[in-house]
Order: sequence, then C-alpha cells, then structure tokens
Amino acid sequence: MTVSVDALFDRARERLAPIPRDGLGELIIPKRFLGVGRAPRIVPRGEAWHVGTLLIGDREVAAVGDILRSRAEVRRGFTAEAQRERAALQAAAFRGGFAEGATLHLDYTPIDLAAVEAGGASGPLALRDGIPSIRWSAAGGWMPLETYLSDRIGLLLDPPGAAGNV
Repeated sequence: MTVSVDALFDRARERLAPIPRDGLGELIIPKRFLGVGRAPRIVPRGEAWHVGTLLIGDREVAAVGDILRSRAEVRRGFTAEAQRERAALQAAAFRGGFAEGATLHLDYTPIDLAAVEAGGASGPLALRDGIPSIRWSAAGGWMPLETYLSDRIGLLLDPPGAAGNV
C-alpha cells in the first residue's frame, strides 16, 4: 500500500521543522494617486520551505516560480535590461517589507494535492502507477515523491562538504 500524498508532506514538514523558511510574496502595483504613479512593492504572503522544485508551507504546497533577494534600491548602471528588471523587483520586495537580503519566492504555482491523490496531476506532481511522483525538471523523468523529498530534505539538513559553511 502506498502512502498518501498528504502523509508524505506531513512527514516532510516534521523533518523540515528546524530549517528556516523563505518568504512568499505578491507583487502589488498601486493605482495612481492624484495622477502620480507610486512604486510597486512585493508584500509578504506567508512562508514556505524551499525543497528542490517545491515550496512546502504549513498546509499548502506550490511549484517554485521566481526566486529573489530583497535589496534596498540603489542607482546602478546596468548592461542588460534583465538586470534592471531584477533590481527593480528586489527593490520592490524591500519596499514591501522584506528584510535586506531575505530570500523570497514570487509567481509560485499552487499544487492541488487532492487532484494528485485522486489520480490526476497538478504542477510537477502526479500519481503514476499508484505512486505519488514528481517530475523535478521539464526534461527530467518521473521519480517517486517519497524518495525525492527524503533526498532533498537530507541535503538541507546535512549539506555535503563546504556547502553548509557558505
């Protein structure tokens, strides 16, 4: 008998308890006030553990989207427009209340665990041959979710070599 998807994530949450969580954010673009535009901000919408391609919250699970670090706005010269856009998002996170240097996730996609449990798929998760499985990359194959969570959480709890000293 295979274990339920909810039970797998409950066990994962127990193992993840000593690990700090990352923030979840939502981009807010304020309406103009008296014809003057105001700067966008990214506001906190909770916390989750970043486990590979998944974000595991207290009750919910999501697929990872964009990952940022909050930074105070500073005038800089940029060689690429993508750098300018990323710096603007980092400044929006700082304006929204995230601490300088805090890691946060934006544009993450909620996963419907009930759909997976019922035999369907949601995000990178699916029930394959009765086994909850994950496709951890677009080009990668499927692997049992239980193995994936065990491996990834093991790496978070005990990073190899000097990775934990960074």
